[in-house]
Amino acid sequence: MNRINYQKELDRVIAENQKISRVPSLLLHVCCAPCSSYCLEYLSEHFAITVYYYNPNISPASEYQFRLSEEQRYIAARQFRHPVIITESRYIPQEFFDAVRGLEQEPEGGKRCEQCFRLRLYASACKAKELACDYFTTTLTISPLKNAALLNAIGQEMGEKCGVAWLPSDFKKREGYKRSIELSREYDLYRQNYCGCVFSKKDKV
Repeated sequence: MNRINYQKELDRVIAENQKISRVPSLLLHVCCAPCSSYCLEYLSEHFAITVYYYNPNISPASEYQFRLSEEQRYIAARQFRHPVIITESRYIPQEFFDAVRGLEQEPEGGKRCEQCFRLRLYASACKAKELACDYFTTTLTISPLKNAALLNAIGQEMGEKCGVAWLPSDFKKREGYKRSIELSREYDLYRQNYCGCVFSKKDKV
């Protein structure tokens, strides 16, 4: 079985876009400021970006709001080659609980997480379509704990469903995760110790 190198796939898309006269637009689903730090530094060299903060999985509400404020602070503090703006989606935790109903006892990284990915990436694809973005993708592939192949497969599926191109990625490649840690220190970004949901938080207790 051949494994896809998603970083090389991203390189290919970027190279193709360099042949056109305009800057392509990208909707970037963001889970938190630390994960987005390197992704924005890298992608803003090649795309005009709308950061999309849709994370109904994050609990409690105070945690959700703080992570959002850190994302806003990071974007305001940086200078990017191409425009980066942020839009917040609705925060309705029940959307997450409905999506994972029956999977509450699944281990972290299992089927419950897959449903969470599907929820957020479908919403991201819909928003990218609404905004007429050329592409959409997510910062989630930067995490060493996330399955990049699964995320790319779901992203591709949701893009086809909504009629918008998925931008392949594996942002942990080329020391992307290491760079995110460096940027988090440089900008004093809050690095949470759990993914976001009540289940992942319980596993950390």
